[in-house]
Amino acid sequence: MPKSMTASGRGLDDAIVVALGGNLAGDFSSQEALLEAALARFPQAGLPVLARSGWWRSAAWPDPAGHEYRNGVAIVEANGPPSAVLEALFAIERSFGRTRGLANAPRTLDLDLIAHGREVSDGPALILPHPRAHDRLFVMGPLAEIAPGWRHPVTGETAQALAKVATVGRDARPI
Repeated sequence: MPKSMTASGRGLDDAIVVALGGNLAGDFSSQEALLEAALARFPQAGLPVLARSGWWRSAAWPDPAGHEYRNGVAIVEANGPPSAVLEALFAIERSFGRTRGLANAPRTLDLDLIAHGREVSDGPALILPHPRAHDRLFVMGPLAEIAPGWRHPVTGETAQALAKVATVGRDARPI
């Protein structure tokens, strides 16, 4: 059952938002089981989970004949800078066998840092907020589920409003 941000008592302006996804189960019985196992590793990586969405499904892209994707969002706590959060996420990905290669290739686990509070940056290694998350229903839908009032650090639009107008992954639905 998703835990909402309002239940956690933490302010949305400080929210560190992480998207989880993948379309291969790897050694797990299902994609959902793999995502649950990855989420369980967050506290060990110094990223305690404050709130998390349910899992969503969407068609494979760019080839809809591929395995469906599973996605969700977590709001975590972290003491370090965005670069440290990103490295912790990459370490979790690697522990599940993820190797970054071809764009849009099938994957067991994809962890994206969507926002680190209200921070805005446009560096070569990290762009915040994530440059495409606001247009993806499979990110904004789960985020609206747990923090509908979260505001995009650049546009100021809420997760709920962005989910309504997202154009990528329009087929995304909660499981």
